[in-house]
Amino acid sequence: MLSVTARHALRALTHLAGLPLGQSMGGRDLARAADIPQNYLSKILWALRGAGIIDATRGIGGGYRLRRPAASVSLIEVVEIFDKPRTASECLLDGTRPCSDHTACAAHASWREVKAAYLNFLEHTTIETLATRQSELDSRHPASGIRHPA
Repeated sequence: MLSVTARHALRALTHLAGLPLGQSMGGRDLARAADIPQNYLSKILWALRGAGIIDATRGIGGGYRLRRPAASVSLIEVVEIFDKPRTASECLLDGTRPCSDHTACAAHASWREVKAAYLNFLEHTTIETLATRQSELDSRHPASGIRHPA
């Protein structure tokens, strides 16, 4: 349901949320830790900076960090920079036309419920939630999950 770019952005932000307060992470290190190609990540970070979600500092000791607390950054805010889940209205069975109550397809009623649950998740889950859950998973299963900075 999410584009690769949106998933990469969420993963990068989850890493940044795991940093100690006030600490930044260099782009190269973030790309390695989040397993995102560095050139691709730089474009993502540029968009996140433009949206006011992260700060970037150049030079020695510089890098990227969250501009505001991770608890105040909802997933929908990030995802909508790259994808348009709230406004996507194409038909599940025929992506060439919009799907509505008036032009419903066979999957419309069920898909409407799935989409509502998906949007609810994105709207009510924060980057902090993901970072906390990932940290818990990493402590239970150190070899699995996304890699975090040491």
